[in-house]
Order: sequence, then structure tokens, then C-alpha cells
Amino acid sequence: MKTTATLKKPIDFSFLKPGFLKGSKLKGLLFTIVSIIAFVGIWHLGASWLYNIEADRKIEKAMTEQGAAAAEKMKACIASGDVSCQPNTLPTPVQVWSGFNALWADHKVISADKKAFNKKTAKVNASRKAKGLAAIKYTGRPSFVDQIGTSLKTVLAGVLLAILLAVPTGIVLGLSAKLRDSINWIIQIFKPVSPVVWLLLVFMIVKTAISNADMDKSFIISFISVGLCSMWATLVNTSVGVSSVDKDYLNVASVLQLSTVKKVFKVILPASLPMIFTGLRITVSVAWMVLIAIELLAQSPGLGSFVWEEFQNGANDSNAKIIVAMFVIGFIGFALDRIMMYLQTAMSFK
Repeated sequence: MKTTATLKKPIDFSFLKPGFLKGSKLKGLLFTIVSIIAFVGIWHLGASWLYNIEADRKIEKAMTEQGAAAAEKMKACIASGDVSCQPNTLPTPVQVWSGFNALWADHKVISADKKAFNKKTAKVNASRKAKGLAAIKYTGRPSFVDQIGTSLKTVLAGVLLAILLAVPTGIVLGLSAKLRDSINWIIQIFKPVSPVVWLLLVFMIVKTAISNADMDKSFIISFISVGLCSMWATLVNTSVGVSSVDKDYLNVASVLQLSTVKKVFKVILPASLPMIFTGLRITVSVAWMVLIAIELLAQSPGLGSFVWEEFQNGANDSNAKIIVAMFVIGFIGFALDRIMMYLQTAMSFK
């Protein structure tokens, strides 16, 4: 049996055509720009207000504890912009931009150090490889960009694990109403479990099951925890999609005497793909959200660890760097959602 599929809604490339920015679309773009400007303006005013409150508190504290001379000295120090006495509160947009530039400059320095290290150890590593020995790896601190890469790698591994666990299980449950009813309690109990609890459970198992000191246990714990936290939407949607396949399709498959495997791959899966991809889109969003908390607790060198280290650091620019990380997390989450949306659209059938 052959099944044909057509795109439910093709990807819109009209923005490449002349005259795209006319009428309502131009107004929409203008409103977006105005909203961005308004957001930055409100943010700046709010940050300035909090800055003044904290500055007044520091001056008042100096007055109470050390007298008027100390208060005047503190006031002059704050006005001079000296980082040693600046109020540590919500950073302004300008400070966040400076924090981004500092992180980028730091990434360039670390990248240069890595390049120099790899150049120095190239001959040694080639010799070690010929002898079957492990290569000498760079062990310096990761840059902010490196930590973004680690988080993306972790969330990708977690989502792949979620797919491997949820899709086959969802298909089996969707094919059998009795099995679905008997297993439903497990889904309802474990679906709302906090990522912190999943992390602790995975930690107990991994630390016992893996004794090899060379393996990156923090990465393994992180991606397994992400997968277990995020798999439930895909599991439920796959089960519902399979169980709600049009009976006419199944009747035709029975008339053609298709085997169970052929029925699943030629009839049930194509008809269930829209629901499955809806679940996958939710899974990716959940995976990215819980990743930060899991990395923080698992001490995995990703964005979660970066945010926590900057918070603990308490430097004058730490808050600005945390806000940079917040925007990066948000933009990556948005990009992942758009990618899944386009995949969902491509896999939706009429």
C-alpha cells in the first residue's frame, strides 16, 4: 500500500519577494521595532531606579556606621563610577552590552589559548595516537561560547533519548487500549516529577553503574535527566495519535493483509506524524527549560553552571553577564521552537 503526502502548509518565503513590506506587514514590523524600543526604555528606567535606591542605601549605611565624612566619600565614589563601590543591582542595557563584549573578548582569548595548546601538542598527540594512547586534551576553563555548545549538545542528546524512549512506547500503547489503560497510572505519576528529583535518581544509578573515571559522568547524568523530564509530551501525543488513526486506513491495511510491522510504518506512523511532532515540539521546549537547572545541579559545564558561577562570583559585571545568558537562553529556545515548528509543518498531512 502506498501512501502519498502533501505539505499542509508550505514554508512561506514571501519575505524574499519585492513589495513584501507593505501595508499591514510594514505596520507589524514598525510595531515590533517600537515595542523593542519601549522594552529597552522601560528596562533602562527600571534599572536606573533600582540603582538610585541601592546607592542611597549605601550612602545611608555609611552615614549610620561611620559618619557624615564617610557618607560624602561613598557618594563621591559612586558618582565617580569606581567599580569598588558601585551598587550591585539590575544592570542597564548598556551594561549588559558591555558584559556581552567582555564575554566575547574572553572567548577570543580562550580560543587563542586552545589553538596554541593544540599546536604545541600536535606532534605529541600524533605519537600517542600511534601508540594507542589517549590524546592530551586542553583542560583550561571553557568560554561562554563553549558552554553554549555544551548545553546544545546536552539538550540534543536528551531529546534523542526522549524520542527513543517515547515514540516506540507510545506506538505500543496506542495500538492496545487495554495496555494503555493499565500503564496510564505510570505516566500520570511520573509526568509531573520535578527535574531535581529525576536528577537525583539518575545520579544514584549512574554513579553506581559507571565506574570508569575517564567518562564524563556529569554529561551523562545531565542528558539522561533531560530526556526523562521531557519525554512525556511525546509519549502521550504518540499514543493518542496512533490510537486515533482513521479506521478506514486500518481496514484497507487489513484487506491488503499487511503485517503488523508494515502496517505501523506504512499506515499508522504516516497518519500519526502530525501528533508526534506536536509532542516533540513540546519535548524540545521542556528539555531546554529544565536543562539549565539540571546543569546547575549536575555541575555540567554548560549555561546553567555559567549562571550559577556568575551569581556566586558577585563581581560588579556578574549581573550583566547573567542577563546576557538569559537572552542567549531565550533566543536559543526560540530558535529551537521555530525549527520544530517548521518540521511539524513539513510533516503535517492534509
